[in-house]
Amino acid sequence: MSTLSVAGTTKEGIPILLLKEGTSQTKGRDAIRNNVEAAKLVAAILKPVLGPRGMDKMLVDSLGDVTITNDGATILKEMDVQHPAAKIMVEIAKTVDEEVGDGTTSSVIIAGAMLEKAEELLIKKGIHPTIIVDGYRKAMRMSIEILNKIAEDVNINDHAVLKDIAKTSMESKIVSVDSDVLADLAVKAILTVAEKADGANGDNYMVADLDNVKVQKKAGESMGESSLIEGIIVDKEITHSEMPKRIENARILLLNSGLEIEKTEFDAKISIDRPEQMKMFLEEETRMIKAMVDKIAAVKANVVFCQKGIDDIGLHYLTKANISAVRRVKESDLDALAKATGARVVTNIDDLSPDDLGYAQLVEEKKVELDKWVFVEKCRNPKAVSVLIRGGSQRIVDEAERSIHDALMVVKDVVQKPAIVVGGGSPEAYVAQRLREWAPSVSGREHFAILAFADAIESIPVTLIENAGMDTIDTITQIRSKQSATSLWMGVDVKEMKVTDMRKKNVIEPLAVKEQVLKSATEAAAMLLRIDDILAASPTPAAGQSSTK
Repeated sequence: MSTLSVAGTTKEGIPILLLKEGTSQTKGRDAIRNNVEAAKLVAAILKPVLGPRGMDKMLVDSLGDVTITNDGATILKEMDVQHPAAKIMVEIAKTVDEEVGDGTTSSVIIAGAMLEKAEELLIKKGIHPTIIVDGYRKAMRMSIEILNKIAEDVNINDHAVLKDIAKTSMESKIVSVDSDVLADLAVKAILTVAEKADGANGDNYMVADLDNVKVQKKAGESMGESSLIEGIIVDKEITHSEMPKRIENARILLLNSGLEIEKTEFDAKISIDRPEQMKMFLEEETRMIKAMVDKIAAVKANVVFCQKGIDDIGLHYLTKANISAVRRVKESDLDALAKATGARVVTNIDDLSPDDLGYAQLVEEKKVELDKWVFVEKCRNPKAVSVLIRGGSQRIVDEAERSIHDALMVVKDVVQKPAIVVGGGSPEAYVAQRLREWAPSVSGREHFAILAFADAIESIPVTLIENAGMDTIDTITQIRSKQSATSLWMGVDVKEMKVTDMRKKNVIEPLAVKEQVLKSATEAAAMLLRIDDILAASPTPAAGQSSTK
């Protein structure tokens, strides 16, 4: 590492100032080694959490808040890493989490292994980084091709298969004991909100928007009490104590304006010099609000969700009309209610018609622990639903929320791309073996990178074996021989500590997850390997501190 404030001198001996004083530069292999070491450290942190036998991490932030999890994306997000190469590894996990939901830990482990193998090729064989990158990209494309050949097509209406996929995503979590209940909720939620769409080539396929599944959590009771609401949970209470708390066959009005007198957009003054004028002014306000309520009653609405405020006079007339109201509802909840009930969000009450109303078989205010929430249930053909998660403590509920997110995402992945592979490290071991057989046919030094890529993706079954406390060499050898002799789905059953056919164990994962893991890991490794120069500016002195000693 060298400083770059003086980059050289002229013939006359005058120094050339290129960058400001204190800027450091790391060049060539030192730069690559620096980045590789940082990435390997991040991967080493996540290795112990992979699989059902993986351990959890306790993360304590600067405010003392505690997070207990083994979700790769959550761990990296809470760690607040500072090294630029480590940040790229964090971005991989974030991308995989947002795109497919599962595989965050695997992507970081594979990327770390790819960089470790690349370092060996650089030092021992002197292969240029760009050749390694080209080899990795060829290997990645071939791996995806192999995965697509061995993947099994599934029927998206097969509830049992979708449930097994959701359960597999939760096997390594704290909530695995209750994975049966949570997986069932995830499958039902996604199948409820999934809709048909037309592809560019005229094909029909299903899409599911996770924004239409609202996950609400509350500590208390047990995780087995978690439930799916065919409608929306609004974390507000019915505004007036005299309004009905339970409404059957609800006709629902959604308002994004207020039931109150709006202020003018410009400054206005009213001169009142007689008591009669004051009385007339107040009576006119009352009449205007009553007219609004009368219009609502005229279309036979009996539940009103309002995004803005409701005047006390409005509450009085709504209560007299036996109409329940909830005010200051979030815009996102209002949109979800529209999708669930079939209502239209009304901006102007003057344009209100019966067609704007939505329907729910039941709207009820329920007490959940210390809070009162409004449950809009049993909607007709709802396109938005809610999942209510319960648990013994806030930590458990937080982890259950992360787990149900993963389960919802993997079910969505299969609904949108109905193809699966088996878990337990079997596809990675199979692909690695096929890559080793294919590598000699590739000319040039790229075939060394392809062999390194094969070793890197085999780090997934190796890590599963290590975390289970099994013998690494014996077990990986068994997997290779049994895959050649019997079934390609032979993998590591870490619970029974043996090599077995994981398809028969119903350990299955979406093909989309495996593809995204390989793509993200390869791109991250390629990005870091192509860096041969790091210019780092000196840190800015903190406020109140002098830059000189």
